[in-house]
Amino acid sequence: MLFTIAIVLIVLWLLGIVTATTMGGFIHILIVIAVVLFLVRVISGRKV
Repeated sequence: MLFTIAIVLIVLWLLGIVTATTMGGFIHILIVIAVVLFLVRVISGRKV
């Protein structure tokens, strides 16, 4: 589940870069959350 959320946030971040939205700060917060979720999943090593 965390991996899916991370992928969705990464896609939203990439769409934000491509469309050059004015909400740049929000988009970067999304990518930080996605990376943190991905790292938590990798470190925990649990299969969901």
